[in-house]
Amino acid sequence: MPARAHRRNAPDVTVDVTRVRRGAVYARVSTIAAEGERAFVLVAGIGVAATYFERLAPHLNEFGAVHALDLPGFGGVPHPGRAMTIGQYADLVEAVIDDLQLHDPILIGHSMGTQLVAEVAARRADLQTVVLIGPVVDPHARRLPVLAWRFLRATWHEPFKVKLLALSAYLTCGFRWFFRILPVMMRFPIEDRFAKIRARTLVIRGEHDAVVPREWAQRVAESIPFASTWEIGGAGHSVMHGHADGVAKLCLEFARMPRDTDDLLNRMSDAEAEVREPLAATPGAAFRALVGRLREAVGVWRRDDRLIARGKTEHARAMAEDRPRSTVGD
Repeated sequence: MPARAHRRNAPDVTVDVTRVRRGAVYARVSTIAAEGERAFVLVAGIGVAATYFERLAPHLNEFGAVHALDLPGFGGVPHPGRAMTIGQYADLVEAVIDDLQLHDPILIGHSMGTQLVAEVAARRADLQTVVLIGPVVDPHARRLPVLAWRFLRATWHEPFKVKLLALSAYLTCGFRWFFRILPVMMRFPIEDRFAKIRARTLVIRGEHDAVVPREWAQRVAESIPFASTWEIGGAGHSVMHGHADGVAKLCLEFARMPRDTDDLLNRMSDAEAEVREPLAATPGAAFRALVGRLREAVGVWRRDDRLIARGKTEHARAMAEDRPRSTVGD
């Protein structure tokens, strides 16, 4: 295969922030707008925030806008006094779809976010495309010591930046809320939702993701009526951050495929999916990204959505400017 560019020109990374309310709670929605009518909706895992998708989101807006969600208790969004259920979180995801009037959105969930996406997909037969990245929890790991050990093993293979991002997200979430939601996540029987999902589903895992063993990912795909799997070599649990380019291309190619075909393997190579994100940054880009991140943090503290949007935009533009145009070939 000749060398082929698979990154378009630097995408528009202007971020808008809005809220979608249901009763006393709301979801914060960070949006990268684009022409087109088919949006992506991104749902992060336990304790973390929409920032986990900061590398992935700018490269998904080929069919329409990209919406990344911060749900109650995560990313500085206020939470109720009692732990929310997966069903209540899924209600908010549906509220985003309905209030933003999204037609046939492509839902992507990561880690606990796959539980919300699976719940929504099981409810809504009109959804056509779903992506589950690192689906949890494997029924064999529903005891805290087992899951914790798997998580630590997976963390070893995460880039240092992802570890810092996770730590800051957990501190923002607060360990009290985290440990209220952890039992909810561990008890949720995601496997009971699979047979009800009518959307074409792509299951993605990283090669070194001990939280999601290969056998469990295969079982997930086999339990969903229309599903495919892909394993990205060299990746950990947060594969969509360290290998954002490859994950984005997988998602876009999968969304393009007609419903009655399953030729993703013929459309992509392992090398294309395994492209790693650049780790180095110029001093200028690193400084601008840091300023954006600090501005976003102040906005979260003040609950000022305009300031959050400004910080997210500054950070995203700094990363986009610094990233080289990558090519893949054999």
